[in-house]
Amino acid sequence: MNNLKKVGLTALAGALVSVSANAADVAVSGGASISFAGEESQTTGNGWSMNDGITFSMAGEMDNGWNVTVTQVLNDDDVASNQVFDTRTLKIDMGDSGVLTFAGIGGSSVLDAVDDVTPNANEEAWADVTGASAAPGGTGGANMFHYSNSSLMDGLTVSASYTPSNGTTEVESSSDYGIVYTGIDGLTIGAAQGEDNTSSSAGVETETMYVTYTFDSFSVGYQTSEDDSETANSDQDFTALGISYAVSDDMSVSLNTSTHEYESSTLSDQEAMGVSVSYTMGSMTLTANHNSIDNVAGTSTNDRSGYAMSVAFAF
Repeated sequence: MNNLKKVGLTALAGALVSVSANAADVAVSGGASISFAGEESQTTGNGWSMNDGITFSMAGEMDNGWNVTVTQVLNDDDVASNQVFDTRTLKIDMGDSGVLTFAGIGGSSVLDAVDDVTPNANEEAWADVTGASAAPGGTGGANMFHYSNSSLMDGLTVSASYTPSNGTTEVESSSDYGIVYTGIDGLTIGAAQGEDNTSSSAGVETETMYVTYTFDSFSVGYQTSEDDSETANSDQDFTALGISYAVSDDMSVSLNTSTHEYESSTLSDQEAMGVSVSYTMGSMTLTANHNSIDNVAGTSTNDRSGYAMSVAFAF
């Protein structure tokens, strides 16, 4: 009797494994990079760093035709904060009804994803300088929702995101909305707006509009954003301009500029300029950039520049 039970359980286990394998597509991919970054005339310590990650995904189709994908990215960047999963998402593709994504970790709001979309080969103009003001964006992180739909009209995508309140880092819930039109060959026009309620003292409403156009080997883009804060004299205006050139199928170069204008009369406009280059050889990509920023974060006596170089491998 015991032997019969063992045979039966073994057969059942084999059947369950077979059903699971046939019902879902499982994929594993990964990547790693070594980088060197620093700031001229500044003491930044050891400029060498490594980034690596392994992406696990499982996808399957439900009886009603919906496709469900679960993704987890294992990345040691967050080990110090006891969080080894850099990204953890559940995506439900409902066909013409749109795509709903829940991010347990590593979510991005609509505004956060389009903070600066001007074309660049590696980095935005305001990157790689400690303390520099970044482009206005929305909230992101853990336990948030994102929805998008591209079936309403050819070339049109609408999206929305919602970050619930957690009482600490997200004092009140935040929400963003966006629209992107790509119905004309080479042209992308987008706009987004939303509110960021992570602060316990004041919320921030952000609006952004952008346009990019690609012709032959050139891509150009312009973006303007406004931050309207409930805190007095804390509003900001942001503009960015970028142009990239594909030297070949494997190599691109770019030039980017951006300006932060502050409502406060005690702050000076932050002006940034950056050059970037990228080169791809199969699964290996080499990138480099150099950025110069005047009046970092509005301080008129603080002009600095930074640089970064990286070699990345995809598997």
